[in-house]
Amino acid sequence: MSTLAEKKKCFPECDFFRCGNRAKTPRGNKAWCKWTDEECLVNCNYAICVRKRLLPKDVCGENLKRKTVETLPEEEIKPVVRLRGKTLRRIGDKELF
Repeated sequence: MSTLAEKKKCFPECDFFRCGNRAKTPRGNKAWCKWTDEECLVNCNYAICVRKRLLPKDVCGENLKRKTVETLPEEEIKPVVRLRGKTLRRIGDKELF
């Protein structure tokens, strides 16, 4: 089983990567942050993925395959309805389930 660190990292030049501060600008072939006047980093607090696929440790969720595991409940819970009055007389049982 592989960890998130081994998966493909997100990068600022991606079409779906946005800056929450709107400070990302292209400079040459790199993305530049106007706010900090440095190269744009994915681990910034304002980094956003338009497709909402940015995972912890800067991993791009577009390249991960989803694993689903079905779990069964240990016991099947049956709701119990206790009856009174007229309904009890008509049905005849104290508990209905």
